[in-house]
Amino acid sequence: MSLTIDATPTPPLGTSPAMPAGDTVEALTERPAQHPLARGAMVPRPWAGNPLKRKFARLTGRVPRAEEGPEAKAPPIMLRRLGLLVLVACCAMVGTDYMSEVLPNHGNSWVEQAVLILFAVLFAWISAGFWTALMGMGVMLTSPKRWTRRAAALATQPRDPSCRTAIVMPICNEDVATVFAGLQATWESLDASGRREGFDFFVLSDTGKPDLRAAEQAAVTRFIARLGGDNAKVRLFYRWRQHRTRKKAGNVADFCRRYGRAYRYMIVLDADSVMTGECLNGLVDLMEDSPDTGLIQTAPRATGLMTAHARSLQFSSAVYGPVFTAGLHYWQLGESHYWGHNAILRVAPFMEHCALAPIPGKGSMSGDVMSHDFVEAALLRRAGWKVWVAHDLPGSYEQVPPSLVTEVQRDRRWCHGNLQNSRLMFEPGLHPVHRSVFLTGVLAYVSAPLWFAFLLLSSVMFLQYAATLPEFLTPYQVFPLWPTNNVDLMLTLFGMTALLLIAPKFMALTVITLQGRAREYGGALRLVTSAVLEFLYTVFLAPVRMLFHSQFVVGALAGWKNAWVSPPRDDDATTWRDAWHRHGPHTLLAATWAAALVLFGEGAFPWWLSPVIAGMLLAAPLSVWGSRSSIGRALRRHRLLMIPEEHVEPPVLTRTRELVAQAPEDVSFAELLGSPASRDEALRGGALHMPSRGLKGAALQRVIDSAVHDGPKGLSPAQRMRLISDPLALETLASRVASPASHPDWREGAAASAAPAGGGAAAVAPRLGAGSAAASN
Repeated sequence: MSLTIDATPTPPLGTSPAMPAGDTVEALTERPAQHPLARGAMVPRPWAGNPLKRKFARLTGRVPRAEEGPEAKAPPIMLRRLGLLVLVACCAMVGTDYMSEVLPNHGNSWVEQAVLILFAVLFAWISAGFWTALMGMGVMLTSPKRWTRRAAALATQPRDPSCRTAIVMPICNEDVATVFAGLQATWESLDASGRREGFDFFVLSDTGKPDLRAAEQAAVTRFIARLGGDNAKVRLFYRWRQHRTRKKAGNVADFCRRYGRAYRYMIVLDADSVMTGECLNGLVDLMEDSPDTGLIQTAPRATGLMTAHARSLQFSSAVYGPVFTAGLHYWQLGESHYWGHNAILRVAPFMEHCALAPIPGKGSMSGDVMSHDFVEAALLRRAGWKVWVAHDLPGSYEQVPPSLVTEVQRDRRWCHGNLQNSRLMFEPGLHPVHRSVFLTGVLAYVSAPLWFAFLLLSSVMFLQYAATLPEFLTPYQVFPLWPTNNVDLMLTLFGMTALLLIAPKFMALTVITLQGRAREYGGALRLVTSAVLEFLYTVFLAPVRMLFHSQFVVGALAGWKNAWVSPPRDDDATTWRDAWHRHGPHTLLAATWAAALVLFGEGAFPWWLSPVIAGMLLAAPLSVWGSRSSIGRALRRHRLLMIPEEHVEPPVLTRTRELVAQAPEDVSFAELLGSPASRDEALRGGALHMPSRGLKGAALQRVIDSAVHDGPKGLSPAQRMRLISDPLALETLASRVASPASHPDWREGAAASAAPAGGGAAAVAPRLGAGSAAASN
């Protein structure tokens, strides 16, 4: 049966030059990247909503009492968590008491009372970080590599042959070379481990750009060809969603509904994730050994970029991250976080309990759940499944934002999602630890406007007392009464605050030194020097992040639009124009703030605000310089801000860089039409769609007629997507635009693709790898 589009005034659609003559529907179904369906239900349950309304409804008999979730009843677990709460509360009480004594009027004015309230919340927040780091230090020194040893012991045991695991990578408008380089390096590492049986790879695309979608499909074809050409062996499957709802959570849910019943586990990756075969197998072995576990999250190591900002984040993550993650593990145990990627999940309970209904209501705090990962972990634990963080399991990697601008773009979405989760904090049956996770997620961003308010009130208080005249109680009193200041208490309070903020860094450095790992960071001297550089950079950026996060909190509560933008996966330099556009208001605010303090402060200046104002004044230069790869490479040459992955680079990361550098340039839609080999390569990587017929066929034929006459600009992105989904329609358009009667822009696109490379791909050009030392500015 030949393929034609019905109801069309043009001649019948021709056969693709890239396809054998007489190609049929049956032949087209022999595509390498299709997986048989294994459908299952994933039905969201409505949220219970406001606890006060729920209580009233229960009293009136409208809502039955919900089942209570699992509680942490084991005494050692309760002692750990109660101990943390007591320590944090004691620190907040002592610090607030000292602060009240430091204030001139000891909290008797409204300004001082507001300052004390903000100080109590913020002091409790930073003390929680201190005690968590201290717990983590104890874990790392007393039981290092606990998860690593357990996974290694399980690796020697036979695995159930029926155990199947899907490695899923949801992507949306990502850099194609980076995505498939990391995925191929992961596949090769898994194959080299000798235990690849039972694993399938899925690329789940929500891409909305036609050129990128064509590049993704071509990359799938090349991926399979490079690894043997037989997808029965490679096991890579590609799915593009036509209806892209609920972003990443909806993409993963779509996979579960279509293929979930075929797998016992799924390992979720991000577009920049790379994992070793040992880590992947270790996660599966740990799940097999723990039948009551629903999720195990790894602690990904940040690596791969060369900008100064990225190197600072990578160093901070490598040095300080393990201490905090181990501390979280100490008191969370089986009620841990899920960060949405580089984690393994048990598919059946995930499908049963983790379908997310929209949050009811109107406004920015309703609708689709944005920070779905925290919520999914809480729902799994509510259903009785444990959630763990394998904090010391190696072989899990990710990238960080290359610049401050891209970092705050990501933080805006995270801020909105964490604020939205506050509405789910009182859902019935949730474990108290996961309620606290929701709370700390909110405080992570709400603390920014609280700090800002605290600093502003401190400035107001300073100006009030700077202009205060001495008070004479009697007409003949020799010495006036001044507002009191206890210098000793001020220094003590300052020392306590500095201790809580800086001590976790010393703890992390101590752990590295005692474990003999300083050489992995360039040696002891360079490790300390790098820690000082990172600390100074962080101090100056802290007020800038504070202002951005304050803006995001206000924007989320006010309902400002928050568009999804995929972060860059490579070095990305910030221009001076963009920096002044984003940070100009910060500089103006700092200048006004400093001028007001000097002008109305009677010549005095609050020295404790100097780092805050200096950081805001330097926001634009720091943002630009931090995004420069040249500065990052200079630091690398001097072995500063080094991480262990640079001391001895893991083979999986080396292979990723090689594959990125070897990747061909992406072919545009116009170039796709001019190259039959490239077109065939792109089409064979995608899913089969039957040719459009009837009214749809007629509408598609009109699109083709219009495109031939008007050129590439006459096709909307949606129309290009539709053509890529219909192989025969795309072949028809390709044959017609090759004629002299078509728009001349089509022939220019065909000329650009006239020099074919091996395998029909575009000419291979050198590309900059994620960690390439040749990255440009």
